[in-house]
Amino acid sequence: MTRKKSLRDLTDLHSKRFLIRVDFNVPLDKEGRITNDRRIRAALPTLQHVLDKGGKAIVMSHLGRPKGDAKADAIYRMDNVARRLAELLDRPVRKVDQVVGPAVVAAANVLKPGEVLVLENLRFHPGEEKNDPEAAAQLALIGDVYVNDAFGTCHRKHMSMYALPQAMPGKPKVAGLLLEKELQVLGQLLENPRRPVVALLGGAKVSDKIAFIRALLPRVERLLIGGAMTYTFMKSLGQNVGDSRCENDKLELARSLWEEARSKIVLPKDHLIADKGDASAATRVVEGEIPDGWFGVDIGPQTISQYTAELRRAATVVWNGPVGWFEIEPFSQGTRQLAQTLAEITSQGAVTIVGGGETAEAVEALELDHRMTHVSTGGGAFLDYIANQGRLPALEVLDEI
Repeated sequence: MTRKKSLRDLTDLHSKRFLIRVDFNVPLDKEGRITNDRRIRAALPTLQHVLDKGGKAIVMSHLGRPKGDAKADAIYRMDNVARRLAELLDRPVRKVDQVVGPAVVAAANVLKPGEVLVLENLRFHPGEEKNDPEAAAQLALIGDVYVNDAFGTCHRKHMSMYALPQAMPGKPKVAGLLLEKELQVLGQLLENPRRPVVALLGGAKVSDKIAFIRALLPRVERLLIGGAMTYTFMKSLGQNVGDSRCENDKLELARSLWEEARSKIVLPKDHLIADKGDASAATRVVEGEIPDGWFGVDIGPQTISQYTAELRRAATVVWNGPVGWFEIEPFSQGTRQLAQTLAEITSQGAVTIVGGGETAEAVEALELDHRMTHVSTGGGAFLDYIANQGRLPALEVLDEI
């Protein structure tokens, strides 16, 4: 696999204007206040590298899903993000209220070495999701270097990810330090992982992860299944799953996966089941089938013990998807105990890779994220990178070594 040129490969950064695509799509409350700044903190090494070497940082990101209603979309303005970034960098950060246009050009032209400018939410511009070459050409004029540090959106052919670097011929187009780490860790998983390799897959849908599972199967010794996808597999094998969430239109697909790799796929032996979906629910543990009127909410104690033993034998673990309804405390024990096991084996030398999205949220909520080898910043991009053997649209347009 060819290596993408990194920000580290550039020698002269002073006074150059860096168009830096980051992923500041942070969670917000109803008033637009940031509830978790993990994604902003993840980009700090790239920004600090540019600023310390006298570069000028022009920062771009999308935020939320604006609907085109100015009043309702006000919470998605980048003002709070810019303020939080200034606090984390401990230096002034200017913000402009447009994505492209004269105001952006004027703000970029007065930037001094070591200064930061944040553009308005990219999704406020209709050309972002349309991969508009005209908007890209306008942005390209204010940048000397393009930096992609937004792994979480590398699977999208959006203007800031795809058309913009293409509109900068002859100018460096490189990976930021966060993206560089993602590519190093995931590249090793695809090409030369330390063995044995165990995959731990949870989440709701088998259908969301078919290509991901098929890409992993030749590379793993065990594929441990948890979460709601368990019940689709169970039902496909003729077992009763009660009222558990199940993809009834994917039973044949689940059955074919089972037949294809039954020597590697491990399904839970027992389940924590509940009679309703909140913390006050009645719960009990059952082995095998789930009775009507109940639904699965977590893996059971026998399965936790079995999966823990499998993880302890692994040299590499890739984890995507909580194994239970971890947001509700009584249903979180499986996810909690397996995350603690991963933290322990990491300290003993195992490589532990946590897929983004809900899995990253879970390990962070458990305050175990810093004890994993790598917590990916991508959800869909993580799945697509593995499924497509390391190929993503936004990576195609970066310079190669």
